[in-house]
Amino acid sequence: GRGILRVMALWLVFGFILLSATLILAMTFGPLRAAANVGVIRMIAYVQYAAALLLLGARLTGKA
Repeated sequence: GRGILRVMALWLVFGFILLSATLILAMTFGPLRAAANVGVIRMIAYVQYAAALLLLGARLTGKA
């Protein structure tokens, strides 16, 4: 019942975070590479990757 919905929602969030981080990172090597704050933008992407990894770790260890 409810368990499968929670798992599906978690994987959707995980996928969304990865997609978002990848798009942000890709943009910093494309249209945004000349931006003054390109380092900050890349840092946001790296933080998103870290959050996705933490979520994955929590899922695999049964904490989420």
